[in-house]
Amino acid sequence: MDKIKIIFLGTSQAIPTAARNHTSILLQYKNENMLFDCGEGTQRQFRKVKINMGKITRLFISHWHGDHILGLPGLLQTLALSNYSKTLYVYGPRGTRKFMDLMLRIFVYVGKIKVEIREVNEIGNGKILETSDFEIHAEKMEHGAPCLAYSFVEKDKIRINKKKLREFKIKNSPLLARLKEGKDVFINNRKLRAIELTYRAKGRKISIIMDTKINSGIEKLAKNSDLMICEATYLENSENGKKLASEYKHLTAKQAGEIARKAGAKMLVLTHLSQRYEHKEKLILEEAKKVFKNSRIAEDLMRIDL
Repeated sequence: MDKIKIIFLGTSQAIPTAARNHTSILLQYKNENMLFDCGEGTQRQFRKVKINMGKITRLFISHWHGDHILGLPGLLQTLALSNYSKTLYVYGPRGTRKFMDLMLRIFVYVGKIKVEIREVNEIGNGKILETSDFEIHAEKMEHGAPCLAYSFVEKDKIRINKKKLREFKIKNSPLLARLKEGKDVFINNRKLRAIELTYRAKGRKISIIMDTKINSGIEKLAKNSDLMICEATYLENSENGKKLASEYKHLTAKQAGEIARKAGAKMLVLTHLSQRYEHKEKLILEEAKKVFKNSRIAEDLMRIDL
């Protein structure tokens, strides 16, 4: 099974702290390196985790507030200076094409790279990208600017039951690949039925929910996620926590936990923490765990492999 690697490059809210950089998450799968948001300082975080920025294949923008996109000008210039030869596919909410165009005109870049922009309002909600191995889905969120949440959905795969092959005393053969296509094969004058020797491996799902107030689209997007990454900007059980979350259109840790439970997620990782909870992250975690036990707090440079 191919690994899915998640690297948290930044986990803070609008104002970074000494320990938490502005928001950015890297998802690695096969030949894809997909960056979700690009807060200020993201380039240095790439250096710290020793990953070449030239490997980035796609960029998904949740919304155009500064703490989620101010790392873009520097990243684009570095890619140009590094002779980035791929096309950078950029996905984002309404206005992404206009903002990218303004950014490319405002900053004086040394060299150019090829950028292809796809606004989700042009593609429609739901599935916005499909390859032979995975899909990316998007749902509109409710925040102070057009905003999206995303999910990575690996496609189910047909796999050969190696235990049964051993039982049948069948050695490796190029013909076995046809079993994955659902085709019966003959090996040593023996018919091997695909239905008896293969099984369907369920694909994995990762959901990434950034800035938003509580809304029904979150549960829809995160349904049956193996990993749900969600903002938890405020503590509900604190003075004005729930009120602030509603006023500034964010989530509390309790709300994130409730969504994960209702969506049937397997694991919840909380991110986008307010600076007011620096050195008090344990309170955020405790609040979420009361409603969803398998919760944890994201830390900068933290890795999760699925």
